[in-house]
Amino acid sequence: MNSKIRDALGVVLMFTLAAVAASAVGYVKTYSRVTEPTSFRSFSVDATGKAISVPDVAKFTFSVITEGGKDVAALQKTNTDQTNAAISYLKDQGVAVKDIKTAGYNINPRYQYYPCSNTSPCRAPDITGYSVNQSVEVKVRDFGKAGTVLSGVVSNGANSVSGLTFTTDDPTAVEDDARADAIKKAQVKAESIAKAGGFTLGRLLSINESSDGSSQPPYPYAYGLGGSNDAAVQKVSAPTIEPGSQEVNVSVSLQYEIR
Repeated sequence: MNSKIRDALGVVLMFTLAAVAASAVGYVKTYSRVTEPTSFRSFSVDATGKAISVPDVAKFTFSVITEGGKDVAALQKTNTDQTNAAISYLKDQGVAVKDIKTAGYNINPRYQYYPCSNTSPCRAPDITGYSVNQSVEVKVRDFGKAGTVLSGVVSNGANSVSGLTFTTDDPTAVEDDARADAIKKAQVKAESIAKAGGFTLGRLLSINESSDGSSQPPYPYAYGLGGSNDAAVQKVSAPTIEPGSQEVNVSVSLQYEIR
């Protein structure tokens, strides 16, 4: 009886070991399939997709520059009054509060320098006054008013306008179109390479993406009247603003398994 039990247990043990061995072999094959160097079992293709976007936002920066003597508080008040006047004008033109942002505020001394000579020691420069510079970034969503707003801020306190650019407030949709175009081109390219190489495409192993955004450069518009407080009240002609279009590029790299 004991011999029969031992024989039966031996048979069960043999089947168990065989099952474990088969599972191990299957696991090793699967694991090696996953971890095998991709240079032997895969290849990559690159493609760039494009989409055209019409900008819906004009962005620019205006500054109020106030120069004067050593009374910094008085210069700050003058600068703040002019900046507030320009901001109030923007709001009257329908520019939302969320689209007006202070970009910088600087107070810098102005120096009187003295020449040095071999016969007299160099004299330290004297502070003759200060300059206060406040910059504000603005977004204009109504292009019909963009030119008027650009010239209007100068007539209402600002004495420098620069950095006009155009952009899309929500680029998600146009980026999706460019991405879809890139992936489609990459898939066609991969199929062509597989056909020419005499192999079959396997699984898609990875997708990598890069985007260079818009190819449109900043609009070369700049206007300045220097630091004179009186200069800002001069009337200037409103420029005609044409946003044109922007080309958005998205590049993808697809890695495929070779079968």
